Amino acid sequence: MRILVMAAGSRGDVVPYTGLGTALRDAGHEVVLAAPAGFAAAVRDCGLGFRPLPDAQAGIGAGGSLLGRAAAYIDALGDGVADAVAEGDAELLVLSATTAPLGWHAAEALGVPSLGAYLQPVAPTGEFPPTVGGTGRPLGRWGNRAVGRLSLRVVDRLHAQAVRRLRARLDLPPGHGPRAERARRERAGWPVLHGFSPALLPRPADWRAGLDVVGNWWPHVPSGLPADLEDFLQAGPPPVFVGFGSMGGAAEGLGALVAGALRRAGVRGVVQLPDAPSGDDLFAVGDVPHALLFPRMAAVVHHAGAGTTAAALRAGVPAVPVPVTADQPFWARRVAGVGAAVAPVSRAGLSVERLAAAVRSAVEEPGYRAAAVALSRRTAAEDGAAAAREAVERLAR
Repeated sequence: MRILVMAAGSRGDVVPYTGLGTALRDAGHEVVLAAPAGFAAAVRDCGLGFRPLPDAQAGIGAGGSLLGRAAAYIDALGDGVADAVAEGDAELLVLSATTAPLGWHAAEALGVPSLGAYLQPVAPTGEFPPTVGGTGRPLGRWGNRAVGRLSLRVVDRLHAQAVRRLRARLDLPPGHGPRAERARRERAGWPVLHGFSPALLPRPADWRAGLDVVGNWWPHVPSGLPADLEDFLQAGPPPVFVGFGSMGGAAEGLGALVAGALRRAGVRGVVQLPDAPSGDDLFAVGDVPHALLFPRMAAVVHHAGAGTTAAALRAGVPAVPVPVTADQPFWARRVAGVGAAVAPVSRAGLSVERLAAAVRSAVEEPGYRAAAVALSRRTAAEDGAAAAREAVERLAR
């Protein structure tokens, strides 16, 4: 089949789909990944086709509120989705949680099936609170489910204008608003694969049929680390990685704070921050593959995005989660709850003393590493890519 995969967001929201895409390509399908333009090289390096979607910064200048900026970005994303399907050559759309509310309408216009491929659980459940828009703290079965439904209503409301514009551009009749379209998909049992480990978050018992947790889709990995980084790793004991993904540039002086904390904790560091200092005990890096770097670390300090959380667990190293926004508080609490991370450190209250104490705990207390290693062994036995291939084959029949 000619498959168009659509994913939007920051690095952790996109690069797992390079692994999913290459698995589908290796099964004989022709795969194109539509993603923000900054990922073009990474996608093409995997041997996949590429089509651009707007960057998440597209709505930053529009509207004074967070919701206003989100709605502006969704509008821009709707145009990107229309452009991505303009050639009309796709026979199947594979949609991330971010692109699905728009991609449903694109699939309707093309007259082709679609498949959800989510990195976060979206469907409401009594077993845990919604992953986005909350603190990650449980609210009881009734509260979890109620707030989960409310969060989807907010999402649908934010998509209302973009959906109207997209349907008009695709020459579709009006009438299928976001909430109605979501309800229609639910009644039809629209299939969604969730690309995270059931060892970290088991499938909720109260989910409908067709919502499956299949294991991670690991990003395509280029060969080798930079030579100077390799030299640093071999020159001393395993260091601690510190990086906050797209959140890394959010605060001036964060690099100096991190350097001070690592030195107070008495560990070497590999630091992925714009203002990270370098020295005999610290090595500043840019974009390096987590799959090659994390197994060499004593611990990983990260923002608890879904992709980075999964990469640390795969490597079997303990984590220090410092969540900021979106689904990060949820995953931070989850990975700490299974014993593979220390308690989340508040980004707002981050200090040299608090970070140093958390790093020392992660490195020195053996229970964290033991839990991480156990989870690593369980995730190694999972094959999320195979589940995706099987789902595509079912749709192709």
